Amino acid sequence: MILRPTFRGLRHLQQFQILLHTQYSSQSQALAITTENPLFDSEPSDLTVADHLFDEFPQRDLSHNNHLLFEYSRDYRSVETLNLFLGIRRSGSLIDGSSLSCILKVCGCLSDQIIGKQVHCHCIKSAFVEDVSVGTSLVDMYMKTENIQDGKRVFDEMVVKNVVSWTSLLAGYTRNGLVHDAMDIFFEMQVEGIKPNPFTFATILGALANDGAVGKGIQVHSVVIKNGFESTIYVGNSLINMYSKSGMIRDAQAVFDSMENWDAVSWNGMIAGLVTNGLDLEGLELFYQMRLAGVKLTQMIFATVIKLCANFRELCFARQLHCRVLKNCFGFDHNIRTALMVSYTKCSEMDDALKMFSTMDGQQNVVSWTAMISGYLQNGGTEQAVNLFSQMIREGVRPNHFTYSTILTAHPTVSLVQVHAQVIKINYENSSSVGTALLDAYVKLRNTNDAAKIFELIAEKDIVAWSAMLAGYAQSGETERAVRVFVQLQKEGVRPNEFTFSSIINACATPTAVVEQGKQFHASSIKSGYDNALCVSSSLVTMYAKIGNIGSANEIFKRQQERDLVSWNSMISGYAQHGYGKKALNIFEEMRKKNLEMDVITFVGVISACTHAGLVGEGQRYFDVMVKDLHIAPTMELYSCMVDLFGRAGMLEKATALINRMPFPAGATVWRTLLAACRVHRNVELGKLAAEKLIALQPQDSAAYVLLSNLYAAAGNWQERAKVRKLMDDRKVKKETGYSWIEVKNKTYSFMAADHSHPLSDRIYMKLEELSIRLKDTGYQPDTNCVLHDIEDEHKEAILYQHSERLAIAFGLISTPPGIPIHVLKNLRVCGDCHTVIKLISKIEGREIVVRDSNRFHHFKEGLCSCRDYW
Repeated sequence: MILRPTFRGLRHLQQFQILLHTQYSSQSQALAITTENPLFDSEPSDLTVADHLFDEFPQRDLSHNNHLLFEYSRDYRSVETLNLFLGIRRSGSLIDGSSLSCILKVCGCLSDQIIGKQVHCHCIKSAFVEDVSVGTSLVDMYMKTENIQDGKRVFDEMVVKNVVSWTSLLAGYTRNGLVHDAMDIFFEMQVEGIKPNPFTFATILGALANDGAVGKGIQVHSVVIKNGFESTIYVGNSLINMYSKSGMIRDAQAVFDSMENWDAVSWNGMIAGLVTNGLDLEGLELFYQMRLAGVKLTQMIFATVIKLCANFRELCFARQLHCRVLKNCFGFDHNIRTALMVSYTKCSEMDDALKMFSTMDGQQNVVSWTAMISGYLQNGGTEQAVNLFSQMIREGVRPNHFTYSTILTAHPTVSLVQVHAQVIKINYENSSSVGTALLDAYVKLRNTNDAAKIFELIAEKDIVAWSAMLAGYAQSGETERAVRVFVQLQKEGVRPNEFTFSSIINACATPTAVVEQGKQFHASSIKSGYDNALCVSSSLVTMYAKIGNIGSANEIFKRQQERDLVSWNSMISGYAQHGYGKKALNIFEEMRKKNLEMDVITFVGVISACTHAGLVGEGQRYFDVMVKDLHIAPTMELYSCMVDLFGRAGMLEKATALINRMPFPAGATVWRTLLAACRVHRNVELGKLAAEKLIALQPQDSAAYVLLSNLYAAAGNWQERAKVRKLMDDRKVKKETGYSWIEVKNKTYSFMAADHSHPLSDRIYMKLEELSIRLKDTGYQPDTNCVLHDIEDEHKEAILYQHSERLAIAFGLISTPPGIPIHVLKNLRVCGDCHTVIKLISKIEGREIVVRDSNRFHHFKEGLCSCRDYW
């Protein structure tokens, strides 16, 4: 019988005719053979050679024909194998089960089910279907062409099944993503008495590794040991791969060490596993052991080790490997060239990276384009990255989700709106990586509403997306929304990681956050085992310092096994804000002894500590150390701290001279600080100048007008004060209303001056009356100078009596058990009279009272304050 396929399409073959109509090329090009010209148009020369090779042998027995078929198929020359098979059929030569098994495997490799089904028909007609090798090849062919049902049907109809048959079925299920079914087959074959071979184990372990089912993989490992295959190379390699992908790198190492022999795949798998799990040094050491063992370097190993160079920023080693790659003729391998390019970008050698990218002309794919874009962004070349992204699109290379995730970090150089529009157009908005990058870009614009909309569109939110949304709310101070997101992720069964806890704890560090919430999330982090993670412990130090519990912040700081700059800075600024200047400076000196990295934030904390403690000389000395010794450029915030240092000490001329020496124009914070100092020291002329500068910069900010009017009032110049107040009215500038907050039983209560809205208002004022009597018994006299209104002293005393912080403290005293500390938050600065009163209340009530005003924390205890009246 002769194969007679035609160009017109598939005809029903009554005896045995096969249409070779396959789509094995990337362009899905139809291929056909005729008896007159049995050649594929795509590769005429190779197929002609195949035909001629067959015709050259006059004595063509079955054994020789099969030998030729196997040789071609083993060399992955599938098209030539099919053409050779046509020649055998034309000649009338015999074929057997081995011939059909071989050609079925070729059909599987070409993913051509049409030819495979026709061969299947011939197998049935010629009774070869009962041959176990033919049946196994049929199963393999159907599985490779994604026809799982027919593959399983053939398997079920097989009279005889061996371990290869079962393994083919199992491999088919895993190839089509049906890992659970593959596991059922694996256990079923053992029940049927079929002992798995090394290839069976390698197949199922590979599937479990890709599926992340390490628990089942461990079960299979026990079966491997039971069957004595633990030292087999194929099985060992699969075990190494599974454990490495599951993060169990020490188990992978144990498997590697227990193997009697290793091949290149073993070494590469182990090295790649170490690198993937962050053990770069161990990966490098293993590479050297591999070289000492004389193992031949493969393309995969080069690609892995070059990635190591990128991680270590080892430019010299990368260049050596580049030379070796060229020597071994691997220079055109796309993976290696991409790895080299990434390595050069990580080493900041962008010219070399661009040269490597240029040599890939015609082979540049989305991965290499994205790697170059990412490289430029990492090295500060934002404009080059954006230009490259535009060029990539012009050349018709379609960006993938990694590309969009990368280029979104180039905002604002790249238009967020335009990129977002592209993302929507190709339906990447619901991708986790792209969606997360988009919401992060909107968060940086302080647009949490649009960020939240994007977050809702993400189809499968991973922990990175949840953490990014949490971090966005934390950065914008939206604690309640952050808490709702955290609760929702737990409801959906997502397990928080250390970054999630870090974000939610940071959200609880805002002034308006409920104190108990932060403690609860601390407890959750302990329960989840993340409390010792560096980012979490650093966030805890910051949170406790900011909510007024400096003791807990210090305890966590002392327990930290490792500390980053955030921890040190948080502890310094925490002590400074709480009035413990000496302790803050001790922490700083400890940093200096350890030669730790410092930044401008470190010195903001240090100068603040000196300011609150009145250590002017020390503050000046540390400023000089920063500028002259460490060469850290002062920021606007730091200059503001220095102005505050001099201003609080009454050294207004020094403060003014510093402002005049600044390398850039003074900002609003600097002038506001100077104005506040002028208000305290009643320097009207300088205060007027500072107010004019501040109003010019922020005409709608009430602070300048209020401070200036208070300055005039303190100096008794009521006429000028009235002018300032009129100017505020003309410009419709509203003074910020003073509020005080107190948290009682996980609920926050707010008070404003002379507030009567609270349900317990009568009891609150009764408590204030009682305190007033007891205060007078101690000799307290109201400081009416703190009331900057042109009214009688009697009315001034009444105003002082009803300040918001006193109402909050009175409520705390009647609502909490004796001895419990009271924490009050105030949005404005505590006046001098209230400061004196709260000191006395802490003594006569035997309570510790912590008040955080707009400037710092005040710890009142036994009639004293942590600020030592220097606030």
